Amino acid sequence: MDRVILHCDANSYYASVECLYTPEIRDKPVAVGGSVEARHGIILTKNALAKRCGVRTGEAIWQAKEKCPDLVCVPPDYSLYTRFSGKMRRIYEQYSCRVESFGLDEAWIDLTNPGLSFADGVRIANEIRCRIREELGITVSVGVADNKILAKLGSDMKKPDAVTVLPPDSFQEKIRDLPVQDLLFVGPRTAHKLAQLGVTTIGQLAACDDGVLQGLLGKNGPMLKAFASGQDRSPVMPLDHRRCVKSIGNSTTPPHDLTTRDDARCIYYLLAESVAARLRQGGFRTRCVSISARTPDLVTRSHQIALKRATNLTDEIARAAMTLFEERFAHALPYRSVGLCCSMLTPDDEPIQLDFMGDETRRIHMEQLERSIDSLRSRYGHQIVRRGVVLQDSGYAGINPVEEHTVHPVNMFTG
Repeated sequence: MDRVILHCDANSYYASVECLYTPEIRDKPVAVGGSVEARHGIILTKNALAKRCGVRTGEAIWQAKEKCPDLVCVPPDYSLYTRFSGKMRRIYEQYSCRVESFGLDEAWIDLTNPGLSFADGVRIANEIRCRIREELGITVSVGVADNKILAKLGSDMKKPDAVTVLPPDSFQEKIRDLPVQDLLFVGPRTAHKLAQLGVTTIGQLAACDDGVLQGLLGKNGPMLKAFASGQDRSPVMPLDHRRCVKSIGNSTTPPHDLTTRDDARCIYYLLAESVAARLRQGGFRTRCVSISARTPDLVTRSHQIALKRATNLTDEIARAAMTLFEERFAHALPYRSVGLCCSMLTPDDEPIQLDFMGDETRRIHMEQLERSIDSLRSRYGHQIVRRGVVLQDSGYAGINPVEEHTVHPVNMFTG
């Protein structure tokens, strides 16, 4: 049975929702950007008018305003975007029980059923597109194909408010001349490596030798060739599917650069608190802590350390992070932003071997204490209890690593 897969992508999603709630800016170039004062001042998304002025996602707000002096820049409202994402998903779920999110603004829908033809899929794609425009006031572009990769490619080919069809028997002629970076998972670095082979289009990638690609890109090489050839059998996950969590992390750009070890200790304790709380909430402990740091000229470095005992305690995670920082990063201060991530996760209900010295008993009591603090914070806000180490700098003390950090589903591969 041939598959029928849709990929729905909301056009200029954040900016579209903002324009919906602020009618007076609908006919102006609009961008959603972070706080300049908090040094998060980059463009997150922009509408079509701003795009025509040359505004690009990821550039600094001041750069965007140089290109477009009339640019209206509004701060992000993630709770609003999450609510609209739920509204879109409820519409998708009326057509299939297999709906897989890819961020807040994108989703795959598997319509495959006995008796449902590819033409029916195209009809449903147009029906969904019209419903979202009429019921929610924003627009989506929809790709229709027999797999997730081509459906995603199709939704990017024609914007806004459009349906692009890539039939199984004729998709090659529609995509072979497209730039190779239009393909999912081909980023700038991969595109640069492929260009060194003379591979600049999807068609050239599909015709490339497997061995050459393996040597250049490792196991991702043959995978990308398969995608370029329209070969993808990855499933669209059902509604009740729970993804396997492989790591939990957080990062931040503080109000000013980290210039001392005390600055780093303050920030890493802040990040460790939010990550440890999410570990406990998810029922995990970690055996590996990794940290990253970005210099003022935007060069990022990262290292990791294995732990002797699995943990979800803030202090143990922060101490591991600071050990790494002292060994690998302290000599190159200052840093603009830092991150902390815990991986090699294990369930927190695994048996614990007690010891004669009572160390494990103390760790159990500390975990109970931190869970009590988690309960207080969930009721009264994260700042109701703060560690003394984070109060050393008033700028850092105001950072809320939980409420200012939004987790979005982005991983395509499961299992």
